[in-house]
Amino acid sequence: MGQEVAVSDWITITQEQVNRFAEATGDHQWIHVDVERAKAGPFGAPIAHGFLTLSLLPVFFESALDIKGSSMGVNYGLNRVRFTSPVPVGSRVRARLTLQACESIEHGGQQMTWGVVVEREGADKPVCFAESLVRRYP
Repeated sequence: MGQEVAVSDWITITQEQVNRFAEATGDHQWIHVDVERAKAGPFGAPIAHGFLTLSLLPVFFESALDIKGSSMGVNYGLNRVRFTSPVPVGSRVRARLTLQACESIEHGGQQMTWGVVVEREGADKPVCFAESLVRRYP
């Protein structure tokens, strides 16, 4: 407990992903979807929505962990989420996973609390910190 357990594969953030996320959520802010305006904006390029970055957690977990003896996992929630740096379109991101707690729950399951640090390739600081609560069932 408390030590880094796994690191996910890199994922490249594309403008198409950002546009689809904007359509799904209704968040069409220009810093995400107006490529020309975003180039002249504060980040020099369109950036991914913070919640798009957060929504990649299941993909990060899938690529980083090989959990056996479980038929399904359920997202139980998040704690302490912070978006600490932008993710420009074209960036590659990955997650570092630290198991912080594991406890037995009803129906023979386990609830795991994961510390997640999402980092952008070549960046000095992470782009997102979160605690992810996952329930696994046999």
